[in-house]
Amino acid sequence: KFPDAERWYNDVVTRFGQSHSGPGAMYWRAVAHYKATDDHTVLSRVAEDLRSQYAESVWAVKAIPWLLKESKKEVA
Repeated sequence: KFPDAERWYNDVVTRFGQSHSGPGAMYWRAVAHYKATDDHTVLSRVAEDLRSQYAESVWAVKAIPWLLKESKKEVA
């Protein structure tokens, strides 16, 4: 089920990435990938992407715990 969710969220990011739904879809795509693979490295990359592309988004704030320690210092 998580691989299916990742594909669906990827479709939203691809088709509607610049819409209001884009940041949330990026966030949940990363969660689905992590749950499917136990690969946590995607979380910090997505947190960085959200911070750089959608800094004012609630999803960028929600992803702060995923940032590496060095990046968290820049946010504080």
